[in-house]
Amino acid sequence: MLTELDGYARSAVDSLAWFPNWLTSLLVLLIAVALAIGAHALLHRAATRLVRDRDLFWRSLVSRAKGPTRLALIVIFVGPAASIAPLTFAEAAAVRHVLLLCFIGLVAWVALTALRIWTTLHLRRFKLDTDDNLLARKHVTQSRILQRVAAVLIVVLAVSIGLMTFPSVRQYGVSLLASAGAAGLVVGLALQPLLKNLIAGIQLAVTQPIRLEDAVIVEGEWGNVEEITSTYVVVRLWDWRRMVLPLAYFIERPFQNWTRESSALIGSVMLYLDYTAPIAALRAKLEEIARGSRLWDGKVINLQITDFRQETMEVRMLVSAASAGRAFDLRCEVREKVIGWLQAEHPGALPRRRADIERLPKGAAWVQERKAA
Repeated sequence: MLTELDGYARSAVDSLAWFPNWLTSLLVLLIAVALAIGAHALLHRAATRLVRDRDLFWRSLVSRAKGPTRLALIVIFVGPAASIAPLTFAEAAAVRHVLLLCFIGLVAWVALTALRIWTTLHLRRFKLDTDDNLLARKHVTQSRILQRVAAVLIVVLAVSIGLMTFPSVRQYGVSLLASAGAAGLVVGLALQPLLKNLIAGIQLAVTQPIRLEDAVIVEGEWGNVEEITSTYVVVRLWDWRRMVLPLAYFIERPFQNWTRESSALIGSVMLYLDYTAPIAALRAKLEEIARGSRLWDGKVINLQITDFRQETMEVRMLVSAASAGRAFDLRCEVREKVIGWLQAEHPGALPRRRADIERLPKGAAWVQERKAA
């Protein structure tokens, strides 16, 4: 069958002998590209109909494979067309070189698509929109970082292989590697930030000091990790600002991670009260507030006197919540209700200053008599 098709194609080319060779070659290559695009359209339409009633994964698989399959068919069709076209030796070598570059790009494209599909398939089992999402955040963060690092490596490897197909670039690369002189040092210094963040990304994926949606304190600001790329991290601050930090920051600099092992947190509320404050009643009121709040997770509730000052005593109240945001809101709720209760029931427990006068100074009795008169 292929022999007959090749014979028909050669006879068609021979019938165009009165055309210039360059025009005939161009027409043959354009016809091959058109046939490849047409065949791909038919196959893609058939595949789309086949997976129309299946789940989202298969539909997205067909959609994402559209570009690589089109390029593969173009390479498959143009290869035989170049062999029957009346090309000169230099032109044939150029076409073969272009097809080789297309094949290298196709392999890289397929690898990137397979990597993306595998990551999507792996992350389908984990949900971030749950209260206890520690395992989900761990896998999502690790998969996303490794996916970006692998994508960068695939692109760099494909570009390197493509450049090595050019003799001049290959000779330059060999001489550069052989010399290992000042040029290599300059290139290494220029690529140091990129390589530093790339290695830091691998370290973050393996050790995971931070994950997506972790509550962190960096540079004195509180926020959640919103995005982790191959070179930087975006932290969504509490007031919706975004702080962008390099990956190496979280390897080299200290920071606080409030959700490293669990999303649950203990919130503390500090009060400074008079020594006459009813501690037992205050402890009972704290338990009443916590048990009546939808933010409390039912785990930790405690009240202690942690310090004595000159005029007040320091009272620390502890309550726990399922997440950092709920812990912050619970602390605010406890403050508001405790202060309202103290103002209404025990106003004398609020901080106040005392002064004792042992005897009146001279002339004070005369002043009091004048006021009485």
